[in-house]
Amino acid sequence: MEKILEEGAFMDVKSVGIIGAGAWGTALGCALARGGHNVELWALEEDVTESINSEHENKRYLPGFSLYPTMTASCDIKKVALDKDFIILASPSLYLASTITKFADVPNVQNGTSIIGSLTKGFVPSDGLPHFVLETMEEALPECYRNSTVYIAGPSHAEEVAMGKITGLITASEHHRNAIRMRDMMRVPGLMVYASFDTIGVQVCAAVKNVIAVVYGSLDALAETSDTFGDNTESLLMAAGLNEIQTIGFAMGATHPQTFTSISGVGDLDVTCKSKYGRNRRFGQDIIKTDMLSRFKDLDDLIANVNKIGYLPEGAIACKYVHQIAEQKNLKLPICNALYRLLNKELTPQECLLSLVQRQ
Repeated sequence: MEKILEEGAFMDVKSVGIIGAGAWGTALGCALARGGHNVELWALEEDVTESINSEHENKRYLPGFSLYPTMTASCDIKKVALDKDFIILASPSLYLASTITKFADVPNVQNGTSIIGSLTKGFVPSDGLPHFVLETMEEALPECYRNSTVYIAGPSHAEEVAMGKITGLITASEHHRNAIRMRDMMRVPGLMVYASFDTIGVQVCAAVKNVIAVVYGSLDALAETSDTFGDNTESLLMAAGLNEIQTIGFAMGATHPQTFTSISGVGDLDVTCKSKYGRNRRFGQDIIKTDMLSRFKDLDDLIANVNKIGYLPEGAIACKYVHQIAEQKNLKLPICNALYRLLNKELTPQECLLSLVQRQ
């Protein structure tokens, strides 16, 4: 099916099911629908589907942003996955595998005709080293999806994507054709999308930049009243943080050095640390401004009760798994290790940041 674009070109209209109607899943769905694709979202909550279908707004997860009116939502996950050309998962990492099992038996997934991608950031707990998102997906999906799922990442806050502001994204897959097909489908007005074949590097960047951003947020809050910390210090932290992301990436099997100097690496790290929309930066600021960590006994308690925060700081969860990777692979990661000790109540925020600056 084709649709005529304003400039006279033709686009191939696709059916897209997005599994997860949080802020990012909703915003990407809006961009794809605005670009002419037929988009349906799955939401767990009935009030979310009602507000999207009736008022074209996700009042729970993306309030205040108008959604493209042709986009629809449903609480029936199999209906959303059924007969879709593309299925995109936007589920938190802790629930990724269990979510997949709810729709894995629909015919187009069983026979592998749908291209399946994920927006999920972070690592997934497992015996031994934490699993990557694509690894977890392919274990839960039928065998035909082995080495063919697609990871979608890049500097992309949901609010700006929903508004149609220009955003760069990466589609990464070991199945090169699927990376390109996902890229081409997502090339709608407002989205500049590029294919990558470095799935490990892109996934590491997407997970670990959130860890660095939590530390950046704490430093940013302290800098407001500090004679010690300032813009120069924040730049130092970002540069050192990118170095740690690269260290983990190569240790885990990243294949392309340019992954870390592209929008996956430095681009995503920059926006996550600096944007007013960043949840991980906000969490770091709240550690200083509201004594957020006083609500929790240690990092494990924080992760178990993360819903009490009121928003999801992925970096706090990823920090635990980065620490496991660093210990098993004997990696020196001062920033990630300092945040681990801070969230585990072994250091105060001031001790954490001073130790980092002195070390750098």
